[in-house]
Amino acid sequence: MELKDYDILSDFTEQTATRYVTFISPSVHRFDLAIISTERFYGKKIVIDLQSGRCGTLSYEDLEEADVLQNVFRITDEQAAELAQFLMLVLGPAHFAE
Repeated sequence: MELKDYDILSDFTEQTATRYVTFISPSVHRFDLAIISTERFYGKKIVIDLQSGRCGTLSYEDLEEADVLQNVFRITDEQAAELAQFLMLVLGPAHFAE
């Protein structure tokens, strides 16, 4: 196959900022994350759990939904609550590219 054989819907390259953070929560859960800031996804950030490889595009507002982090990262209620508390500190409000 060749590139011309694919129906490419989008192909975009941009400079992004990536923050790598490893932390231990108060109840001793370890999190290894990559948080990517991009102009895409309506101001949401890409959060990757480096241990599992699971990722999601998240905003501060998404963290207010109880089951979002559980579903995205397949973690327990307790882990999701701790991760949400941390991400609320680092995600900040969404901004929209023009």
